[in-house]
Amino acid sequence: MAGHDHLSLCLCDLIRLLWSLILPCIYLSVVLTLLLAVLIMGVRMWLQNCRKAQAISQNGAPTVAFFHPYCNAGGGGERVLWCAIRALQNRYPNVSFVVYTGDQGVTGEQITEGARQRFNIRLPRPVNFVFLKNRTLVEASSYPHFTLLGQSLGSLFLGWEALTSHVPDVYVDSMGYAFTLPVFRYLGGCRVGSYVHYPTVSTDMLSVVRDRNPRFNNADYISANPLLSAAKVLYYCAFSLLYGLAGSCSDVIMVNSTWTLGHILALWRAPGRTSVVYPPCDVRTFLDLPLETEDDTEDGWENLGQEVGAGDRKCHSIVSVGQFRPEKDHRLQIRAFQKLLEGKGPGEGGRESVRLVLVGGCRNQEDEERVLVLKGLCLELGVADRVEFKLNVSFEELKRELAEATIGLHTMWNEHFGIGVVECMAAGTVILAHKSGGPKLDIVVPFEDGQTGFLADSEDSYAAAMETILALSPAARLEIRQNARRSVERFSDQEFEACFLSAMEPLVGVALR
Repeated sequence: MAGHDHLSLCLCDLIRLLWSLILPCIYLSVVLTLLLAVLIMGVRMWLQNCRKAQAISQNGAPTVAFFHPYCNAGGGGERVLWCAIRALQNRYPNVSFVVYTGDQGVTGEQITEGARQRFNIRLPRPVNFVFLKNRTLVEASSYPHFTLLGQSLGSLFLGWEALTSHVPDVYVDSMGYAFTLPVFRYLGGCRVGSYVHYPTVSTDMLSVVRDRNPRFNNADYISANPLLSAAKVLYYCAFSLLYGLAGSCSDVIMVNSTWTLGHILALWRAPGRTSVVYPPCDVRTFLDLPLETEDDTEDGWENLGQEVGAGDRKCHSIVSVGQFRPEKDHRLQIRAFQKLLEGKGPGEGGRESVRLVLVGGCRNQEDEERVLVLKGLCLELGVADRVEFKLNVSFEELKRELAEATIGLHTMWNEHFGIGVVECMAAGTVILAHKSGGPKLDIVVPFEDGQTGFLADSEDSYAAAMETILALSPAARLEIRQNARRSVERFSDQEFEACFLSAMEPLVGVALR
């Protein structure tokens, strides 16, 4: 009995000890939470005063700001940005527009002129640019390890720089930096929206790591090690949770394809605020290109040069359109092209009768170095004389290349949408795209029971598909080209503007009240 009492006294002493340790921690947590709340409220009030001062200087006009650190690049995301601003400027003449950009060494006028030259987009009136000084915080090269987490945390600081430079009424993340959304919503008191081109992390990325497949975002040394692969899966799962919490702060969520919609619904869990808004593709300009019938004397690739004189022989052009980013997988294009040429001799109808043209934009020095590596690969594979690189070309030159092309080539795995794919189809090329993502689900699909293009997913299947396309009769190719042209009219600028304005109405409409 005495032992039982002694045990009870020991337990009571232990509980008192634990409580004496826990209670100060609780007090400290409450105090720190209150201090953090006061700090946040103070920062928010300061930013609200900044916004009021801005409104006075702008005669009370509300501001819509787009966060696009690479707005001077020449990719599909930039086309979305400028088409979105043009649509909003036409709809809301009394609203001021701001673009947060990290581009240096250029003026706002040069940026908008570049948009006109590259995309044939003219804005009704000027926009204001906020030039951010710390874009390196979101550069992948700044984070050799834990790149996704590093870029996302870096975007928090870059977003803070943007917010303290200009406090908008409506904030739109148009480049996929979801971690900036809570900064602008809870600190800036802004209405926030997002246009998602590609989820930062996806279930497909998890499956790649789980299956230990080496890719551009899954290094060989990780895919070869089961422990490192398991650790990376845990890292991706934890990051997915944070990404979902950040993205769910958005009042309006627009995604660019069926593939992106599925992933964003799974991660952000906001179906009532999410809608598909296909990106704008300048199909009208490309549809104006004449869809010329090929020479009927040409009976496909196999007979090329046999029935036609050397002076009349056509050189088939295979054109790829896309920024020189690693995920675009230009290496696959070059290797597949080399396989196509392997069985072709130097004579008529052989390697001299086909060329590969890589058209794309370089955002930074990293992209330019990647082009040098690709040129080295061409030399290594012995195809340098049949491959051309065209960097940062004008819109007119892009049209000219597509008008002369037989095949439009695309190789990005799980491309979120594929504006370049649509443009190739509208221009009258026979498209050969990757069998995944947007091209598979939304674009290269049958139209009125007719074929609109080809899909592939490996070097061999790409080479075989190119061989098949070049071996088709001109009439067969023409039928596919016509089907493709008719099918892409649903991706026009006009369709985008109507859907984008409808989605943005809850944000901008509230700001105007």
